Amino acid sequence: MDSISERIIMPESISKHGVHWEGVDYLIFNTYIWWMKSSKMKVLRGSFDEATIEYDEIQWHIAYERVLRTWAKWVEKNVDPKSTFVFFRSMSPTHIKSLDWNNPNGIKCANETTPYLNMSTPLYVGTDHQLFLVESNVTQSMKVSLPPQHNHPLRVPKRCAHLNLHHSRRPISNTRADVRPG
Repeated sequence: MDSISERIIMPESISKHGVHWEGVDYLIFNTYIWWMKSSKMKVLRGSFDEATIEYDEIQWHIAYERVLRTWAKWVEKNVDPKSTFVFFRSMSPTHIKSLDWNNPNGIKCANETTPYLNMSTPLYVGTDHQLFLVESNVTQSMKVSLPPQHNHPLRVPKRCAHLNLHHSRRPISNTRADVRPG
């Protein structure tokens, strides 16, 4: 589970960690969970090394786009697509309320044991379309080809996909980590 309470980013900086990603066979970027805490993101002015940390608060989707554009430029400059396969993983649609799948007696997804059946309309609950628009704009503008990771028909939620709920030890479910694409 993600436990960072205060998030301050440097959206145009990737150099500190990027050196660890160079020359690998597979590069998987999976950051959406990091952005789910609030509607605003703190963007650092200056450096974390300064005595006083100053920041601006901006809408998270604007900060997310700045970060993704920095990431995309880094990938294009530092990744050889002939030797490194790059995956960009986005959020799976959520499944918070049982009413969303026509089960008024359900308790979220904890007691579900079957996938969605006979749904008459696509299930887009919890899908942040603004997020997908930002991701699409950035990833489609890249020179490096990425496999589609957020194509809605391929990423339908499965209310029964919590692997940690289907064995004898039943810890608290971590929906964001356990839900698998349809």
